[in-house]
Amino acid sequence: MKQTPLKLLGVQVDALSISELNLLIAESIKRNQKWIIANHNLHSLHIYHHDPKMRSFYALADYAHIDGMPLILLGRLLGFALKREQRVTYADWVWSLMSEAAQKGWRVFYLGSKPGVAERGARILREKFASLQIATAHGYIDMRKDSQDNLATLAAIKAYQPHVLMVGMGMPRQEYWILNNLEHIHANAILTSGACMDYVAGVVPTPPRWMGKLGLEWSYRLLSEPKRLWRRYLLEPWFVARLFLREMWASYDQAR
Repeated sequence: MKQTPLKLLGVQVDALSISELNLLIAESIKRNQKWIIANHNLHSLHIYHHDPKMRSFYALADYAHIDGMPLILLGRLLGFALKREQRVTYADWVWSLMSEAAQKGWRVFYLGSKPGVAERGARILREKFASLQIATAHGYIDMRKDSQDNLATLAAIKAYQPHVLMVGMGMPRQEYWILNNLEHIHANAILTSGACMDYVAGVVPTPPRWMGKLGLEWSYRLLSEPKRLWRRYLLEPWFVARLFLREMWASYDQAR
């Protein structure tokens, strides 16, 4: 099922829809293999080009779907036949993913969010999907590999034997944790999930879905959390713009 990834703005991405991502998870479970399903957006592009450890993580990832309408739009301008439904954010995907997990008996483990938040989100999901098997652990742990926190977290995941492990610690912390602990993680599909459960729990307001379709979610998030997100949304895009112009110029040079 592996498609040829697209080389876009210096990274590799896989143009996948929600239904195709669910099929990937089903395939990893069927084969009993461990697959990392990561994602890329403008923020990850900036980190990737400045952080060797982040590049090491993506080199290990089996797939990296597109989580950001600006990447779809920039990809189209660069000549890629990208579709709107190939932009997948967890605010949209989580409901389909949990429905699939409930129907197929997949065990889900969510690691992330502040203490109490992930479990609140899990309760909401269990109410919506009665047969859903989901366990949680908060992400405010000592990240050192041999710390008591980290070893206890890995032991909890191993004991639960999840088919799907969602790591929602924000970039690049979640990627670092997976990279540092991959050999000890017992799961099939490992997903970098950002603030997924914060949205489900209502701790962070979910942008209206029409804004996501128009590529305007960033403005809603910036207004909701200006102190935390101003640099990400007001400064980092200028670096990505330079990448885009460089790639456009290279394409123009080749066409001459």
